Amino acid sequence: MPRMRTSTLVICLCLGAMGAGCGDSPGARAVSPADAGPGATSTALAPTQSPEYYAEQGRKYFDTFDTSADRMSIPSYAPDVARWEWPPWLKLTGYGRELMLATDPAALQHDPSTVPVRDCRAFAVQPFSRCHVSFQYAQGACPIYEEFTFNDAGEITFIEAWSDRAGLGPTEDPADHWAEGARVHRLSTRVPGLGYGSGRVDLDAASTASAAAADPEVADFVVRARDFWKYWFEEYGAAGDTLYARGCGW
Repeated sequence: MPRMRTSTLVICLCLGAMGAGCGDSPGARAVSPADAGPGATSTALAPTQSPEYYAEQGRKYFDTFDTSADRMSIPSYAPDVARWEWPPWLKLTGYGRELMLATDPAALQHDPSTVPVRDCRAFAVQPFSRCHVSFQYAQGACPIYEEFTFNDAGEITFIEAWSDRAGLGPTEDPADHWAEGARVHRLSTRVPGLGYGSGRVDLDAASTASAAAADPEVADFVVRARDFWKYWFEEYGAAGDTLYARGCGW
């Protein structure tokens, strides 16, 4: 987040390199793609692209929320890409390439922003790209931490975002700047299907049902993905007028 996209009904709704200084050590997959099965999670995959490719995809993503950027600079989204933004943001805020390509530019036009501060780095394990950025609005700056999961074709399959403020990120350890510790709380590595083939999440698969039965947050994602707009509007209505004060610190 916090594209101001979620502040209005308009939605109607990386720099760095892999390896030293980027955390996770390069290595083989935990299992081969063929053995992983359709229910494999994202950590079954290893990078298939260069570190610069993943950095570029992160830059292109933030270009889509920057009025000063080239409007043709668009990342490579998988057809069923999902965007999950943790509270105080609105959880599932994008689902499917076509929806995101249609609604994000409309939101940018209604609530202009730039993204002048970007620190994106490539990692050898999923999420392959992780970014600390700051959105700039007329009201002020809004710090965000965002992660990108990819399939073997180099397409973004899952985007996960947090407010980059104390107590709202994926870890309680202030020294774990890139969310590499054992107690990191993220959803992308728990959703079945992201580690197999095109990285498509089959909401009706047995593996998805099993994961949802064991994990309330996976279950929440599945419910919202089945009826995106219903739950987006519910979340938007419940957020109230203090959403950006909580998320951005304004």
